[in-house]
Amino acid sequence: MAKTAGQKTRIYSRYGKELYVCAKNGGFDPEGNLALRTMIAKAKKDQVPAHVIERAIEKARGGGGEDYETARYEGFGPGGCMVIADCLTDNVKRTFTEVRQAFVKNDAKLGGPGTVGHMFDHQAVFVFAGDDEDAILEMLMMADVDVSDVELEDGMISVYAPHTEFFKVKTALAAELPEDTDYVMEEITFLPQTMTELTDAEEIEQFEKFLAALEDCDDVQNVYHNAELPQ
Repeated sequence: MAKTAGQKTRIYSRYGKELYVCAKNGGFDPEGNLALRTMIAKAKKDQVPAHVIERAIEKARGGGGEDYETARYEGFGPGGCMVIADCLTDNVKRTFTEVRQAFVKNDAKLGGPGTVGHMFDHQAVFVFAGDDEDAILEMLMMADVDVSDVELEDGMISVYAPHTEFFKVKTALAAELPEDTDYVMEEITFLPQTMTELTDAEEIEQFEKFLAALEDCDDVQNVYHNAELPQ
């Protein structure tokens, strides 16, 4: 129970920061702030209570005093896999110390900016049910969207585009797809160009501890890696 409560608190905290930044940077009305509207929808999908969402927006409206900035840390995890940790922080020194400790204590090596980032593609990804990827590709091209790829697998269409095209893709899909379309995935992420398979039991255990340590850092918003674990 305590672990579940702790996980919920971290999720609420992370969304609170993201919503605060979206509202502060783009306005408090979701109708006129697509980034905020997207973040609210994502938070609701992750079962973040309405009062948490409203409080974050109200905090931004009242100029709550926080000044969050992004920080990105890159390096190598157990087994030589590549890792990127994206953070949102009001104290870079504290965040760096916590992230560094997660690396140091788990047989991982923290590198400088760009250490592994070039081995990931920074992409906008949308996944939803469908059966005609060619029609989706044509529609996006007609909407003048720069698309990297559109794939169909097991009745699911995946759209990949440069991260800068996220809102153009979202707007184009919203205009053409049914309103009740359920997006399995709708986010900006880092996709590894190659995978590193972890097969050693000790390495796998260490990697899982490492991920847990990063997740425990309050300022870490997202962790991306290229580790491939046994099914």
